[in-house]
Amino acid sequence: MPMGAETGSAEDPALTALARAAAEEVSDGMLVGLGTGSTAEALVRELGRRTGEGLRFTGVPTSQRTASLAASVGIPVVSLDEVLLAGDTIAVGLDGADEIDPALNATKGRGGALLFEKLVALSCQRFVLIAAEAKLVPRLGSRMPIPVETVALGWAGTRARLDRLGLNPSLRMVPASGEREAVPARTDSQNLILDCATGAMDDPAATAGALKATTGVVDHGLFLGIAHAAYVADTSGTVRLLASAVAR
Repeated sequence: MPMGAETGSAEDPALTALARAAAEEVSDGMLVGLGTGSTAEALVRELGRRTGEGLRFTGVPTSQRTASLAASVGIPVVSLDEVLLAGDTIAVGLDGADEIDPALNATKGRGGALLFEKLVALSCQRFVLIAAEAKLVPRLGSRMPIPVETVALGWAGTRARLDRLGLNPSLRMVPASGEREAVPARTDSQNLILDCATGAMDDPAATAGALKATTGVVDHGLFLGIAHAAYVADTSGTVRLLASAVAR
């Protein structure tokens, strides 16, 4: 079921400008990682429009939602496993972000696809973030909690372990159609998400290490040293490209 994603709409000047700018990263014959969330969806629609004009590439989606959208706008898709088993390479991955710091480290996962997004991102020759300028922060954790994907079994114990680390976790809940009360959000892998209100982090790498060492945690939404560049747009739709000197 859909989870909370980056805010915005297809009519937003910043989203439109970002989609058009990021789409320039794609050329004929490429394998392209396609992110999840409202910003990524605007990009997929723009790429679908260009596909209708003759652009030929194949998408590698990061969620069932993105795969369905890509197919609906005429973009052929393959799974990450198909790419890796064939020995192919994803030329570029394009995805939104919830926060971006000055080194282009990012927090992601409001759309609920953080694990698949990270797996695809790490398989790309070039990984590019796309976001509104408001997502730029001095330190990660400043404006958004850190999503942490956890196995459903024993999730309360995982939450307790994260709480003891001082990470202030809370179980993500979403509205359920036909039901009065919200239900736990589920990822495409049927895992749960604990949102950790860390506040601004002085050492996100240490937090990432602590999360990965916690039993029950599958992965987290800290994308550290992964992005090569970021397209950011202000509210008027002016886009600038930021480059990272430290990406893997």
